Parts: sequence; structure tokens; C-alpha cells
Amino acid sequence: MKRVLAAALLFAVAAGVGVAGYWLGLRTAVKAPAVAAGAPVKPGSASQAGPERKILYYKDPMGKPDYSPVPKKDSMGMDYIPVYAAEEANAQPKPAPASPAPSGQGKILYYRNPMGLADTSPVPKKDSMGMDYIPVYAGDEPDVAGAVKINPAKVQELGVQIAPVEERQLTRTIRAVGTVQADERRLYIVNTKFEGWIEKLYVNATGQSVHRGDPLMEVYAPELVVAEREYLLARSATAQLAAAALQRLKNWDIPDDQLKQLQRSGAVTRMLTLRSPADGVVLEKTAIEGMRFMPGDPLYRIADLSSVWLIADVFEQDIGALRVGQDAKITVNAYPGETFAGKVAFVYPTVSQQTRTGKVRIVVANPGLRLKTGMYANVALDVSVASHPVVAIPESAVIDSGTRQTVLVARGAGMFEPRQVKLGAHADGYYEIREGLAAGERIVVSANFLIDAESNLQAAFKAFAPPSAAPKPPKPVPPATPGAKL
Repeated sequence: MKRVLAAALLFAVAAGVGVAGYWLGLRTAVKAPAVAAGAPVKPGSASQAGPERKILYYKDPMGKPDYSPVPKKDSMGMDYIPVYAAEEANAQPKPAPASPAPSGQGKILYYRNPMGLADTSPVPKKDSMGMDYIPVYAGDEPDVAGAVKINPAKVQELGVQIAPVEERQLTRTIRAVGTVQADERRLYIVNTKFEGWIEKLYVNATGQSVHRGDPLMEVYAPELVVAEREYLLARSATAQLAAAALQRLKNWDIPDDQLKQLQRSGAVTRMLTLRSPADGVVLEKTAIEGMRFMPGDPLYRIADLSSVWLIADVFEQDIGALRVGQDAKITVNAYPGETFAGKVAFVYPTVSQQTRTGKVRIVVANPGLRLKTGMYANVALDVSVASHPVVAIPESAVIDSGTRQTVLVARGAGMFEPRQVKLGAHADGYYEIREGLAAGERIVVSANFLIDAESNLQAAFKAFAPPSAAPKPPKPVPPATPGAKL
């Protein structure tokens, strides 16, 4: 019985010592300060295991391919596990903040995501798919933010074409349609200021050509006969009365040749001949032989068509570029391959609300009367974007995302810099550059979309600079309060 009691007492003492040792070891671990990566462990510290060891980095506690140069926690709040220099030989993979680069490639600055994501790492690591991060060497880093460096041989294989930025006079062509009309300043109406009857017609068809002074018709006017007799009587009386009677005849637009004949012969003429006031074509004829007419009735409408108007409808957005005196090229379906020249004479001050077009008057010479009134015509107007040469680039050099416009500037040695620009007018396959480029700079004008894809990738890397190699010291853990529950 005594032996059993002694054995039980010895077992209780051993158990108490074991439990106390466990709680003592746990309290010591809590009080021990965390050690930053790369910091040597001082002799006598609680974290020391044997000789002095150096922490290289910290790895994910769940075994994921994720590493950190400083102490950190995962999404579940678990501490990352330190990896010591002595354990590096057996660690998989072997991350080191400053891995030696292959021979001739320079120092590795950091590692970038293999899929082009905006993620970098100071140590080797794998992505979620198990792909190794790609090292970025010191020689591969462009000196311009967002630039991309491509092997010159590959640039040639891609068919990249580079051209200098130049100043040029930009012109664009405004196209419109219109109709041929008679020049309103060359229209004439034949009428009289007295009542009468048409005795004989010399021009009796619409469309007939006439010349200035050609007889149109002969008319009988009783008032005219009375006025002639009064003139002859006044001439035999006094010179003052004769002058007044002669002036009355002139006020009725009696031709001078007939007045001279009256003065010379002294005989009253029953018939009066009306003549054409200008060269032209009879557009309208209301005169009929034997018809009675009243003062002011239009008898003929004559137009001089040696010069005509082209009234063109120009879209609202193009009206502001037109100027009086600009040259115009005109074509009509009646004469294929032939061009007529004209000049802008007037831009009308109104815009149609239905068609959103404005009218432009173009004066066109019409020798041989080949252009007929009412013809449809196509108009081409070459207008200058500016009064002086402007900085311009080919439209193929612009990478347009819809919200911004970018060009690739060649920096030399296979380096290309994407640069945002502000565009102006577009004409003749060129864009005016208002901001972002200067004359003389060299830009990519062909195959730029291939370089742009790589440039966007490099710009993403620049936005996320690699973390500093020197880790920040961890925050000290406050000592446990005596008697606190652990």
C-alpha cells in the first residue's frame, strides 16, 4: 500500500512540472519580440535556436506561393512563418530579395506578374495559376515612365514605320449639291409706262436668244401719239414748251433714236418699237400679238445667262469654314469628266431647320450657255484649316480610345514613349496637333497598336513600384500583465 501511494505522489509532481513548463514556455514566446526579415537573432533571445540565425523572408502559413520581406498576417489572421538562412537550402521555392541575375543581364530589380497584371514582387513568387513571376533587370527599365523597350530587330519584323512630326498647311474638301439658277443681277423685265396694243411681235417664243437693241414688238399707244403732236406744236411756239413736251416723251422711256427721228422729220409716228434692254434669253413671254397691255404689265422676262449662280446646300458643321472668294469645282451629270470653275460670292445668313443646311451662292462663268437653269450640280470646296501651317501628324499615328488620344514617340534604341495629345481639325488624312507634340519629334505611324499593347503593360508596372528592400521593424508586442488569462 505504501508503494502505491509513493508512485501516485511521484506522478502528480511530474505532471505539475510538465504543466508549469508548458505555460512558462508559452508566456516566454508571447513576450519575445518579432524579428524582421534579414535581422540577426541575438544570442540568448527566446527565438534563437542554437547558433545565431538570420531571417531571410516570411512565407504563407498555409503553404501558398506567397512571400513577404516583413512580418505579416494572412486573411485568416495567422502569422507568416519566418524562413532562416539555415533553412534556405531546403525551402521551396528559394525566394531572395536580391537574386543574382543571369550572366550579362544585370541586376534583378523586381519581379512582375506573368499575365500582365499590375502586381510586382521583390522576391520570386508564383501567381494563382502556378506561373513564375518574370524578373525585371536594371537594363530593361526605360528611363521614361510608361515607355516600352523593344529589340530593334523585332521592331523591324513588326513593320514599324517612324516619321518626323512636321508643320503643314492643312486643307479639307467640303462637298455639297446645288442647282443652277439665273443671276438675279442679270434679269430684265420688259414693260411700258403707258397703255397700248401690240400690233406686231418680232420675238414670239420662250427661250429665244436676243441681243441688246433687237426689236421685240411694235405697239400702238394713243397717249403716245397725242404727246408727239403736243411736242410738235410746242416746238413751233416756244423753246421752253418744246423742252417740256420732249421731257414728257423721255419719261415714257421712248428710245432716243425715235425721238431724234421725230425731231428730224416733224411727223407723228403711229407705231412705237420696243427693243431688248440686254443680251440674253427669253425666259418668260406674256406678250401676244393683238393683246392690250396696261402700264407695268410684264411682257417679256429676259435673263443674261453668260454668268449663272449655283445655289449649294452646305451642311451646318461646314458653313463656318467657308469664306467669300474661295474657289469651287463644279461637275454636272450632263458633261461627265468636265469641271467648271466658280467662286463663292455669298454665304446666306440662315439655316434650314428641316435639313440643317445653309445656302451658299457660287458665281460660275457660262460660256456657250452650257449650264442650264435648273440643273443639279456637285460642288467641291477646298478650305484651309488655318491661315498658317500647323503641326500635323498622319491619322494612322493616333491611338484613339474614345476618351483620349495617344501617339507613340520614338526615343531611340528601340524605346517608345506613349504620349497623350490634344487633336484639332482633321483634313487630308492628317490631324492637327494642338498640345503634346512639337515639330521635329519622331513618332510611330504604322503598327503602333502592337507597341501600344506592350506599352500599357509597362505603364501598369510603373504605377506599382517595387517595395523597398529594407523591411520596416515590426511593432513590439506589449508584455503580458501578471495574472492575465492567456
